[in-house]
Amino acid sequence: MVSVASTSPAPAEAFDVARPWRLSPEVSLREEPFGALAYHHGNRRLVFVKSAGLVALLGRLGEYASARDALGALVAPGERARYERALAALAAGGLLGVG
Repeated sequence: MVSVASTSPAPAEAFDVARPWRLSPEVSLREEPFGALAYHHGNRRLVFVKSAGLVALLGRLGEYASARDALGALVAPGERARYERALAALAAGGLLGVG
């Protein structure tokens, strides 16, 4: 991954579950026993992803037409709201991009 030359990161887009999302190309995931470390090479943000299920969702998010479709396919119905909140937080931090 290559850092962005800009000194100020672009503002994150508001999360909308109906849109297609993917892990930002500037983000690296390193799987760990607790889940994963997500590192954004542009803004140097490090995030602890403390769920193996969320790591799996992040790895496949870009395969679906929308975040809603990904949640429906990969997450148990009772857990979807919690995962949607996690995706919204990751999008707010610039770790996800519309794709």
